[in-house]
Amino acid sequence: MPGGRLTQQERQQIALGLADGLAYAEIARRLDRPTSTVTREVMRNGGPTGYRADLAHRATEHRAHRRRQATPRGTVAPPQAHGRDAEAVREYEEVFTTVLMASGMPTMTARVMACLTLTDSGSLTASELVQRLQVSPASISKAITFLDSQGLVRRERDDRRRERYVVDDDVWYQSMLASARALIQIVELARQGVGVLGPGTPAATRLENIARFLDFVSESTTRAAEQARDILHTNVETPPSDGAG
Repeated sequence: MPGGRLTQQERQQIALGLADGLAYAEIARRLDRPTSTVTREVMRNGGPTGYRADLAHRATEHRAHRRRQATPRGTVAPPQAHGRDAEAVREYEEVFTTVLMASGMPTMTARVMACLTLTDSGSLTASELVQRLQVSPASISKAITFLDSQGLVRRERDDRRRERYVVDDDVWYQSMLASARALIQIVELARQGVGVLGPGTPAATRLENIARFLDFVSESTTRAAEQARDILHTNVETPPSDGAG
């Protein structure tokens, strides 16, 4: 399996594969590369619909140049727990980050979310995030504020009275509920607009349709999140043995 960075020819093959509707795994197989390499390459360079081989190649060269300038000589990747491959973890974190970015999350927010999610403790302080991501405290604070507003992290104090940011098993449940609540606000606003614009008018009808649609989505999201949480949190009892002792 070839190593190192993708060549321009490989990027052209990726572009052709995307145009043909091939899955990342199939493109990777044809290139004899890990699927994660192709996924990361596409997601950080425009996504499956916006990927361009020449632009991706230039952007990668530019990022590599900036990385060489920013990384001090002698910098060593931190040791990994549980015998993990440090380079594989770094690559996976990049893929995780780029997928979060593709979903609409700002870059720094995505980096913080990925860092917290992939930490065994699921909990880091601001100073620990600054050290791990090599960014300013202000950048961390802004990212945490966004994640907190979306229900994706929670704050707690440790025994040294430091504020810690926690990603636990409930974060996506809380995030779905926050999203549903945000939709309800839009529903209420849209229905207010019906009265302002006059029932039966084209604009008011449009707002009423928006309200009905989002109301249904909000209820469905809340119901699905609660059902999934109940299922995942249910302890599966071990069935009794068939044989008699």
